Amino acid sequence: MNKKLMRLFLTAVLLAGAWAVEKYAGLPTWQVLLVYLVPYLVVSYDVLGEAVEGIMEGDPFDENFLMSLATVGALVIGFLPGAEPQFLEGVFVMLFFQLGELFEHYAEHRSRDSISRLMDIRPDTANVERGGTVETVAPETVGVGEIIVIRPGEKIPIDGCIVEGSSSLNTLALTGESVPRDVGVGDGVISGCVNLSGLLRVRTEKTFGESTATKIISLVEDAGENKSRGESFIRRFARVYTPIVVISALVLAFVPPFFYPDYGTAFATWLYRALTFLVVSCPCALVISIPLTFFCGIGGAAHRGILIKGGNYMDALAKAGTMVFDKTGTLTRGVFEVDAVHPEEVSAEELLHLAAHVERFSTHPIAAALRSAYASEADDCQIENTAEIAGQGIRAEVNGRTVCVGNEKMMAAIGIELHACGQCNGHVGTTAHVAIDGRYAGHIVISDQVKEDAAHTVSLLGKMGVRRTVMLTGDTEATAENIARKAGIDEYHAGLLPADKVGHVERLIKERPGGGQLVFVGDGINDAPVLARADVGIAMGALGSDAAIEAADVVLMDDRLPKLALAIRISRRTIRIAKENAVFAIGVKVAVLVLATFGIASMGLAVFADVGVMILAVLSAMRALRS
Repeated sequence: MNKKLMRLFLTAVLLAGAWAVEKYAGLPTWQVLLVYLVPYLVVSYDVLGEAVEGIMEGDPFDENFLMSLATVGALVIGFLPGAEPQFLEGVFVMLFFQLGELFEHYAEHRSRDSISRLMDIRPDTANVERGGTVETVAPETVGVGEIIVIRPGEKIPIDGCIVEGSSSLNTLALTGESVPRDVGVGDGVISGCVNLSGLLRVRTEKTFGESTATKIISLVEDAGENKSRGESFIRRFARVYTPIVVISALVLAFVPPFFYPDYGTAFATWLYRALTFLVVSCPCALVISIPLTFFCGIGGAAHRGILIKGGNYMDALAKAGTMVFDKTGTLTRGVFEVDAVHPEEVSAEELLHLAAHVERFSTHPIAAALRSAYASEADDCQIENTAEIAGQGIRAEVNGRTVCVGNEKMMAAIGIELHACGQCNGHVGTTAHVAIDGRYAGHIVISDQVKEDAAHTVSLLGKMGVRRTVMLTGDTEATAENIARKAGIDEYHAGLLPADKVGHVERLIKERPGGGQLVFVGDGINDAPVLARADVGIAMGALGSDAAIEAADVVLMDDRLPKLALAIRISRRTIRIAKENAVFAIGVKVAVLVLATFGIASMGLAVFADVGVMILAVLSAMRALRS
């Protein structure tokens, strides 16, 4: 960029010198042309080369060809009968075209640099333990199962599991959230996070190329391959538009002079108009600013922890009409908690005490909820003869008493007839029944908790134009109804298998409002078929989830529901900016093209209509970076 800036400065100096020679030296026209060719070739050699290369490859109709044709024509027009030399204008047009190109490169570099700083999450080195010492190596050379050391202030280079140490991690670059995450032995960590405090020893679980940070960076870099409808249209438009412009300019130059008595003099006038027409008609502003707008929009979204895989998904998000949610981990926290304890014959504390001990060694989420609810589980009680009964629950002896914790089937198997609970009003969830020595001791209601911002987000989506919200879940009818009511969901469908969810999504696609798109929101791990079938699949809370990053069209790196509304808002704003650029560029060009056709527009106005509009459109496109 500095080299090109020096070329432009040198051209400006040489152009000023050439103008002085023309004005005061009194040289013949052909000698003045030679003087002007020096600054012209300095500033235009690369554009001329691109134009010649396009002609050789059979694809000449681009902005380089238009600019070359217009400026060469301006240089030679002065040799026609009755024509004024346009040497200064010819070099001036190319100089400003190159200035516009320089500005475009600067804007694109700034956009890419902004995204690069945002996504600067891959360290250049990794500290790996080998042969009893810590070596600093390239992350690409670290294998799966090796131990890496992450000191305070360093980025985690490769996904893995902590084997020693505890710390807080900054996940800002991945999630857009500044709240640190506490980790310790046994916790998984992913590349891209910054270690804030303690020394960590981590056993790698992936190679550098398969780690989360690398995949995210590849995703953002490749997002430009999925063009929006606007981008695709502009590219097709430019390929048709440019030949039409060249033919129109030729007609403008050669046909009108036939209607004048002096063809030669008239031809010089109309050729100048045709050259002005060519300069104005160059589609730089459209071809550059529209893709740049989407590029900046994707970068702005990534800064907030929202990864959008292309402009086409921005198009679809902006038209969201039906929003379909998975339940667990999406509308709910995905963490079960004890919601109510209803004892019979024993105290509530004793009921929790016994249930937690029986479930001590189970990995089931219900067992984890019971253990979490009873803080004093690690006491002196003796637990023996633990047996898990498939499809029913767990039986164990606690201090010599036989305790059964399970569902209705387990209670029926030991001869207990359950009765309706008068205390369960408002408590909906999974019920764990407890029996002691064959006698019913009570039950515990465990439920997944609705996220605090679920109802607010659903309400916000409605205000933004989402006409229909639907929840699909494999949970029971009662639980689904309870969650849907709390979250403000319009309709729900319960007891579904993954294949059933796909069927419902296909039905909802057929029923969607006119022009609206169906967006499915899930955790991305067990919802891959539905994510793929929806118009837009959004994976939430995908931090470290390969399945989510691969399956979804949009990835929210944390599980905050309001980011759904933010993703739609960013998409709509990006598309609005792209449309504003298109309307502005086309409007100015059409107006100046009309003026050029009738000889009212000068070459200077033509330069503004091309380079000036391009610069303004690029500046406008960069607004999309601010999400």
